Amino acid sequence: MEGGNETLSTDFILLGLFPGMKHVSILVCVIILVYVAAVTGNVILLLLIWVDVRLHTPMYFLLSQLSVVDLALISSTVPKMAINFFSGKKNITRLDCGTQIFFFFTLGGAECILLTLMAYDRYIAVCNPLRYAVVMNQDVCLKMAITSWIGGILASTAHTFYTMNLPICGSRKIHHFFCEMPAIMKISCKDTSTYELVVFVMGIAFILIPFVLIMSSYSLILLTVLHMKSPQGRNKALATCSSHLTVVSLYLGPCVYMYMTPGSSHSAEQEQAVSVFCTVLTPMLNPLIYSLRNKDVMGALQKILGKHPLSNHNS
Repeated sequence: MEGGNETLSTDFILLGLFPGMKHVSILVCVIILVYVAAVTGNVILLLLIWVDVRLHTPMYFLLSQLSVVDLALISSTVPKMAINFFSGKKNITRLDCGTQIFFFFTLGGAECILLTLMAYDRYIAVCNPLRYAVVMNQDVCLKMAITSWIGGILASTAHTFYTMNLPICGSRKIHHFFCEMPAIMKISCKDTSTYELVVFVMGIAFILIPFVLIMSSYSLILLTVLHMKSPQGRNKALATCSSHLTVVSLYLGPCVYMYMTPGSSHSAEQEQAVSVFCTVLTPMLNPLIYSLRNKDVMGALQKILGKHPLSNHNS
């Protein structure tokens, strides 16, 4: 008991990104560059949505919320990882560790809900365009955003409370570059099999059900698009929907692997690779996916940069 109580008051030790990997410094530098690109891309997208009146629509409001989530998600892990790596320090206080877990699950849960709501927005826009302005009004959009954040906070509070109260009777070394629940569960001296079942159920609520709802929305959208007579309208709908489906696949796919399969089947390296993909690459790719395949966003960017004079006439 003394050993267990003693570790409750001491720091954890983050072993960092792939501790056994040669030339890990190159990978760290690449991740820092990706972080800069992600912050730049999401900030630009937020600014475009803010300054261009044509982007003041429900779809882009929800997209702006997604950019805020991505900015916060990548900023909750990469800076600490980089500071630890270059300073040579590996410790992290229990408070900082709990804070990382709380923000990670809050933002992850919020993103799952947001992606589902964005699919619903596209369903209304394509399948019920005459009712779109009534259904997706400003109040509804605000309530959607609040719901996504509250849902993430509620789930995160439960996960954080449980994880940070796990007894650590032995090594305090976390085989990860940030505090993540599965990594801490592995170093606990308590049987966590029951809680793994709870995590699985939470995965159904925040990953599987959203995925089913998103796929249902896009199945109905596809049926509607196939019956469209206008090739231009069909192409625009498919471009918007394909961007969203790409983001959904990139985010929910790895989440299924991490939180809906037994923790004992994951190696520390596999968990780190999935975490890098979810928390680093996805926040960078999201603004690129939505921008490069979206004429409205590209038009807004060209208008601000002054590189496309004709865009003023088109607006």
